[in-house]
Amino acid sequence: MTSTTPVTVLRDVRPWGGERSDLHIADGVITAVLPHDPAAGGAARDTGGGAPGGTVEGAPGGTVEGAPGVVDGGGLLALPGLVNAHAHVDKSWWGKPWVSYGGEPGTQGRIAHERAHRDELGIPGVDVTLAVLRESVRTGTTAVRSHVDVDLGVGLRGIEVVREAVAALGGAVHAEIVAFPQDGVLRRPGVLDLLDQAAAAGAEHVGGLDPASIDRDPVGQLDGLFAIAERRGVGIDVHLHDGGELGAFQIELMIDRTVRSGLQGKVNVAHGFAVGQLAGTRQADLVAAMGEAGITMTTVAPIGAAPLPLHALRAAGVAVGLGTDGIRDLWSPYGTGDLLTLTTQLARLSGFRRDEDLVTAARIASADAARFVGRAAHDLVAGAPADVVLVDAQNVPDAVVRAPRRALVVAAGRVVARDGEVLV
Repeated sequence: MTSTTPVTVLRDVRPWGGERSDLHIADGVITAVLPHDPAAGGAARDTGGGAPGGTVEGAPGGTVEGAPGVVDGGGLLALPGLVNAHAHVDKSWWGKPWVSYGGEPGTQGRIAHERAHRDELGIPGVDVTLAVLRESVRTGTTAVRSHVDVDLGVGLRGIEVVREAVAALGGAVHAEIVAFPQDGVLRRPGVLDLLDQAAAAGAEHVGGLDPASIDRDPVGQLDGLFAIAERRGVGIDVHLHDGGELGAFQIELMIDRTVRSGLQGKVNVAHGFAVGQLAGTRQADLVAAMGEAGITMTTVAPIGAAPLPLHALRAAGVAVGLGTDGIRDLWSPYGTGDLLTLTTQLARLSGFRRDEDLVTAARIASADAARFVGRAAHDLVAGAPADVVLVDAQNVPDAVVRAPRRALVVAAGRVVARDGEVLV
């Protein structure tokens, strides 16, 4: 990470579009949020932190003359650092020459295509993982839950790669890891053992994949995953693409096991298309049961899928996180890592127009996603990590609708990106 001076005061910002405030920071944590004190300011000087540029009078994001560590926010809107609650940072070929997609349709076709070509692209590799993480930081993401492939070909190497890339950023991004069996669990003997080893070695979660349609044994796969979670004290995060009643049945299996094993608050359903496809009381009953079991959901706001009932989920106590899924990888050439742009997509697909709904979308992508990255708080409040994104917007709805350029990104109390240039 660059040797920028730690930020002690991020002055003159508008947290969540509110009154101008000064954020006081120590040891990478917000210690106080106070009304802005104009008398404490002065001309702003952009020290660059190793980036090109000289003195810029009055420019947001510069340090205040004669006050090391005091950074002028120029009255910009402040949001918490964005949280990518469902990523695959080990898979991306970001930064490499264009790779034409050649896989067959469907989940199994994409799995086979990825297995056939990942080695020739150096996937998983520290360089490509670092490249996609830096791009994510540039656009304001400061915390990630990443699914990392664990299989008979790559073993646990992908987890080591991701940890090394995260460490190389020196605190610019906080990451939790899901040991993810992309190629199946029970149908590949030995994968359950690898997941157990990953959990024992520190992976925060073990993953699953369509227990019914991939492994053809939903009871067996889920029993195996829950056994690891109980033994190792980790969470569970299952990719569930199966729709309709088949998907709902598997969620019900997870609800039952979550309650019986005492893993409330530690089980997540990723995608969960079935929840959006169910209607009326069937949907309401399933959502209520998920809330009672403390099960969470993550979505990637996919175009073409039935939108999740976000308001109903939140009302039932089902926390929802937003993630990018894959970013320019062997599954799809799409994706930029820009979570604020994806927040715009989530809001549009959900039919959000009212200000309060647009604020909800922003909270899903930031403060309300704290639990998905193991944090008690991730907000612009005292005691939370000093992860802040500044944008030139009138208010939060304006920021969600336009997804303006990130003027400044602060992570763990250090400036890590400025005016579209990543500094780590």
